[in-house]
Amino acid sequence: MPENKRTASGALGGILGLVGLSAVAGLLVTAAVTPAIAVSGAAASSAITIFDKMPSYLQPDELMQPTTLMAGDRVLAKFYDQNRSPVTFEQIAPVMYDAVLSSEDPRYYQHGGVDLIGTTRALLNNAASGETQGGSSISQQYVKNVLVQRCERDAKAVEATETTVGKTRDEALQECASAAVQADGPEGYQRKLQEMRYAIQLEKEYSKDQILLGYLNIANFGGVTYGIDAAAKRYFNVSASELNIGQAAVLAGMVQNPNRFRIDRPDGSIFDSDGTAYNKQPDGSIDDVEQSTIQALYTLRDNGEITQEQLVAAADGYSETKGRQLYVLSRMEVDGKITHEQYVQYAIEPITPNLSETEQGCGSSGAAYFCQYVVSTILNDPAFGAETDDRVRALRQDGLTIQTTLDWRMQDAAQNTMNENTPESIEGMKFGSTAVSLEAKTGRVLAIAQNTKFTQDPEQTDPSYNQIVFAGDRDNGGSIGFPVGSTFKLFTLIDWLEKGHSLNESLNGRLRPVPNMTNSCSGNWVNTDGYIINNFARNPGYFGTPMMFTRDSLNTGYLAMAAELDLCDIAKVVKKLGVQTGTGDEIKMENANEVIGSDNVSPLAMAGAFATVANGGTFCQPKVIDKVTTADGEERPIPERTCQTALTPEIAATTAYALQGVMQGQGTGVDANPYDGTPVMGKTGTHEGFQTWMIESSTNATTAVWVGNWDGDKDLFGKYAKGNQLSSMRYILAKDIQSAANEFYGGDRFPDPVSNLLRTQQRDLPNVVGQSIDSARSTLTGAGFRVSVGDPVDSPSGGDTVAAQSPNGGSAPAGSTITINPGNGQGGTVPNVDGQTVNAARAALAAAGYGNISIGGCQRDANAPAEGQVTSTNPAGGSAANKSVTVTLAVAAKECP
Repeated sequence: MPENKRTASGALGGILGLVGLSAVAGLLVTAAVTPAIAVSGAAASSAITIFDKMPSYLQPDELMQPTTLMAGDRVLAKFYDQNRSPVTFEQIAPVMYDAVLSSEDPRYYQHGGVDLIGTTRALLNNAASGETQGGSSISQQYVKNVLVQRCERDAKAVEATETTVGKTRDEALQECASAAVQADGPEGYQRKLQEMRYAIQLEKEYSKDQILLGYLNIANFGGVTYGIDAAAKRYFNVSASELNIGQAAVLAGMVQNPNRFRIDRPDGSIFDSDGTAYNKQPDGSIDDVEQSTIQALYTLRDNGEITQEQLVAAADGYSETKGRQLYVLSRMEVDGKITHEQYVQYAIEPITPNLSETEQGCGSSGAAYFCQYVVSTILNDPAFGAETDDRVRALRQDGLTIQTTLDWRMQDAAQNTMNENTPESIEGMKFGSTAVSLEAKTGRVLAIAQNTKFTQDPEQTDPSYNQIVFAGDRDNGGSIGFPVGSTFKLFTLIDWLEKGHSLNESLNGRLRPVPNMTNSCSGNWVNTDGYIINNFARNPGYFGTPMMFTRDSLNTGYLAMAAELDLCDIAKVVKKLGVQTGTGDEIKMENANEVIGSDNVSPLAMAGAFATVANGGTFCQPKVIDKVTTADGEERPIPERTCQTALTPEIAATTAYALQGVMQGQGTGVDANPYDGTPVMGKTGTHEGFQTWMIESSTNATTAVWVGNWDGDKDLFGKYAKGNQLSSMRYILAKDIQSAANEFYGGDRFPDPVSNLLRTQQRDLPNVVGQSIDSARSTLTGAGFRVSVGDPVDSPSGGDTVAAQSPNGGSAPAGSTITINPGNGQGGTVPNVDGQTVNAARAALAAAGYGNISIGGCQRDANAPAEGQVTSTNPAGGSAANKSVTVTLAVAAKECP
């Protein structure tokens, strides 16, 4: 810098730089770490004092390493701020050591941490120019990288606490890195002195090989690539031990300015096709690096060692990096590490990267939404740190290996059927679908499938992409859950049984104003305005039993059950089975709508509740992490998830018995039954036509499927996609996924229900013969029976009157079906004409409406009247018979024809 343009701060910096140099020289004399430079006077003495007061000990931190999520023996995803794979000294090719030492610190094994020759030159230049230059030894560079890494760890906290001032994480990282390595003036010298102080002390604590290895493992090689092994894999797809001379020279040259010299961003040749260098700078100049590259290649060409074509090809695509490589190769030749022939060989060889992709995050995962649920767990669970920053570091810097519960067999089965049967989006609605599978006996989450493609871009407007994990809740996945519909009837059913009620008790499940309900915790619900809740498909309801109501998913039946219970007790069942709203609120059952599933709940929570029943009453909190190990192989605590008894085995078995009825015969879930020999139980759910559910389970595995609107209320019924009605997709998905679960996890026969909870209630049966059909129906249903009208029977009465019933009186099981038969108007009673003369009998029968008469037999009797006497009739006298029937007379006569 010209003297007349130096600023006051620049001049001061030069003076302080010389003072600092004196201080360092004085310390080095006393430490005997390098040949002394003669200094004397009060200035040097004072500088030494200042230097001595600087912190002398720097403990290198653990290296930042990627955290890896595993599923079995396959990588699920990686997360990192620094992509690094630390290696031992023997796992690095010797040529890599030669390259970095020749180019960065050729006197490394001779000095004691500070190369005073290089440092003196740099500091003298600094004093003259007012700028901070290099001259750092490998030990100093290692110190610098340790401090930068520590700074980057702290930058996470800066970002977390200062987002209100608009500082992004990248800005925070850049700011701290600049402060650590690019300070000018007095601060720059002070930083340099501190760097030296640490370097000298490091060499007392560690061997040269340890420091050199530490440097190569910590150094940045562009972007998020850190450490020599990750760099070798990223740029050349080889390990650090497999690097050749040319590759090692490229990487050694890269450390001076990693992002400038990285080779995953080619910037074109510096030569025209005729070998003439052309300008690349905006101002028309060629910078120093490119100039040195041009000159080195021209020299080889002019010496006849390379051709014109080789000259053009050598720097093609990576001109600046080629210049750095040539510099490193030249230093290696000067130091005798390579021959001149090797120099020429690699000088003319174009840099040819073999890039290995280093994707991170859930977007690159084969199970993106499961992955994202795990990430949410890590970022929210205190097992990974008390503070948010601690948990972020655990995910991105601590090098953990986290073994998840994902079963790829289940995941593939779930995602495949999801892809085949559901669209990624539907125009005009925010359509979504998810499926989650649990291992019932452990709570391990085996799979999470979703219809949309995963994105972490909040600005993404394509409706086929989504960052929300539909299966999760607000804390883990960003969803608030969905109204669960009739799947929520599970909790009323359980409370019904826990209170000692039978599945076969009779209740009035007919459509009517909702009965008032008791809630001893938060106040009773009273239907003051005659509010009516309809059944699906406008079913009028019936007198029936909880077994029937469960099979048919009858709202009015379950409302009748809830009216005989305490809503507060139902809420306690909900809680002990691990269910709350998707926003984390307790469900208090404060109104009738909650009985039939108006609350938003996550599919994962509902799967856990049904798994509890399948598991004999033991509730296991859903878990996605099996094991966590550090980079050193030590186990760390995992998020606490417990299994505890929530239901008695008897209640669980009887509940499962009722839910098996849903999956059989005319049950609402029969279309989701795989019918593969594994017993299953289940429950359907629909909320207002825009949310549909299907949850089913064997004794070993539970599947929960939701299909609906992740936002909004568009009707699913009557709309089709991929050949399926939207409202029926749940059955297809659940059937396919449960079929896979049955194949891989099996299932046993569910335990038998408790007989006391199946007891049949006997009720008095009114005799309604003679009543009108409507009156008889009302009488019987009012007494707790179902009514079936059979075919007309012979009776004098007409079709509006009950002529017969079955059973016809006494008592019958509550809720059983009573058949009533109307009359046909053709019935009568055959007159008793025994003993009458034939003519008198004919007249009597005809008068009663029986006009078809025949003589069926004759017996000689000398005492009989001349015209004959009736001895019997068929049908017999006094019996009911249709008037069109032929009455056959048996007679006695003196003479038989």
